[in-house]
Amino acid sequence: MKNDTPEELNPDKEIGRLIDEVMSSSLTDEQYRKKMQRRKEVQDQRIAQAVPEKGLIIVNTGNGKGKTTAALGMVLRSLGHGYKVAIVQFIKGSWEPSEKRVFSSWEDQIEFHAMGEGFTWETQDRDRDLDKASAAWEKSLEYIRNPDFHLVLLDEINIALKMGYLPVEDVLAGLAQKPANKHVILTGRGAPQALIERADLVTEMTLIKHPFRDQGVKAQPGIEY
Repeated sequence: MKNDTPEELNPDKEIGRLIDEVMSSSLTDEQYRKKMQRRKEVQDQRIAQAVPEKGLIIVNTGNGKGKTTAALGMVLRSLGHGYKVAIVQFIKGSWEPSEKRVFSSWEDQIEFHAMGEGFTWETQDRDRDLDKASAAWEKSLEYIRNPDFHLVLLDEINIALKMGYLPVEDVLAGLAQKPANKHVILTGRGAPQALIERADLVTEMTLIKHPFRDQGVKAQPGIEY
């Protein structure tokens, strides 16, 4: 039987095995040190073999909270590095969210377009929702194609796709036009499978408890908006 060498081992499995082993309370201090040293070797090897840079298509989806919040964390990082960022909101436009006021401090680096008119049950006008989604997508394409913008956030675009306001084929074709090093984040529940398959990074937020559903607590400033 062929023995596994470090080069042949799957790095993820190797790190998982080492984590399981170091959680054992029976390890001596020396055994713990050696296993953590091995973990560092595996991690260093992975980093050394990694591609130095690639523009990513990032999808934040799922029924849990935090999809837009996680995306805004990446926006802040990009701003901190001095990059230009564009945000296009597809659904939440009627809120004039607090994030827009905060980001005005970086007005020379960021462009923010809230182009929706609120949730679909508020607008109650499918034709108008279609027109708004189409306009938001055209604006998004301008930033996706523009090499001056390092990061583009398409907030709640997955909702527009799920509701049929935008054809997923059009969005995939538009994403294919981005410069090689540009990052694009697409948020919202119900991301279509074709988009998930095309993306480089996909995170699903899982709903376990929610104060509105479980306790009847309304959306609050600083938490939801």
